[in-house]
Amino acid sequence: MAAAKRKRRGGLAVQAKRPRKSEEDSKQPAKLGDVAEEAEEEERGRIPGPVCKGKWKNKERILIFSSRGINFRTRHLMQDLRMLMPHSKADTKMDRKDKLFVINEVCEMKNCNKCIYFEAKKKQDLYMWLSNSPHGPSAKFLVQNIHTLAELKMTGNCLKGSRPLLSFDPAFDELPHYALLKELLIQIFSTPRYHPKSQPFVDHVFTFTILDNRIWFRNFQIIEEDAALVEIGPRFVLNLIKIFQGSFGGPTLYENPHYQSPNMHRRIIRSITAAKYKEKQQVKDAQKMKKKEPKTILPHDPTADVFVIPADEKPIEIQWVKPEPKVDLKARKKRIYKRQRKMKQKMNSGNAK
Repeated sequence: MAAAKRKRRGGLAVQAKRPRKSEEDSKQPAKLGDVAEEAEEEERGRIPGPVCKGKWKNKERILIFSSRGINFRTRHLMQDLRMLMPHSKADTKMDRKDKLFVINEVCEMKNCNKCIYFEAKKKQDLYMWLSNSPHGPSAKFLVQNIHTLAELKMTGNCLKGSRPLLSFDPAFDELPHYALLKELLIQIFSTPRYHPKSQPFVDHVFTFTILDNRIWFRNFQIIEEDAALVEIGPRFVLNLIKIFQGSFGGPTLYENPHYQSPNMHRRIIRSITAAKYKEKQQVKDAQKMKKKEPKTILPHDPTADVFVIPADEKPIEIQWVKPEPKVDLKARKKRIYKRQRKMKQKMNSGNAK
């Protein structure tokens, strides 16, 4: 029996309409072989998916920004680091009057748990902060010998967004403060696996080497043929100042005894040049004083002429006759030439009359 609908206001039951069969339903069902062929054709025409279909678990995000007053080289270095680290974020420059604790709030707003902050002072000194926000620890470095990608023009190259290898000096495992810095550098510079902006390739390596109580950063390309290394850039040197327990402050965990501030370094250089100038002036004053002093006459030493052999005395000859004058041949030739010239002039004048 056909289903019936009842009206709301108590009317008679109305018979429901049967749904019409469409043309596609009326057709006979397709064969299984045809369906399999169509599925294969669709798979061929599809764009292949990403190489790695894993899950992005490591949610590390790095905030890279700076204070006001940086120069062009620092700005280019900051842009190079953002290019090499696809899990990084940027922000506007921070005012130098603001305190460093404000950076923790900026990281929280940007949803970042690590921070690289470049602090410029006196328009010539650059400091780098590496921090784990908001609980710490954090480290402060003096950045020296900066060379950017555009400045170096190296032959190496790598894919943008590819994941790097991290190579550390064996000295990082010997001392506890270097071990702490190693863990901080690993968490900051390593690109998380399956990150949306990263590429699933490993074609370059970041090297951190300890030399002269400083950390030297280099970036090399890994050549596929023979696994040789070709430098890409950028390069810089980190001179450790302090390690703090908190983020951008707190109790000091380690202080570098070998660190020398740039102001002290410039002061020593000025004192060395001033010492050289003072030494020259002292030498000149001593020479002037020697010239003004009266000369001391030493008494004659009787033994000074012991080995002196006296020369034979020549007899004195007195000339009673006046010596003949020397003949000047050149003057004689000139006089003869003048005489002949006058004779020719007289003869020419006589013939003319």
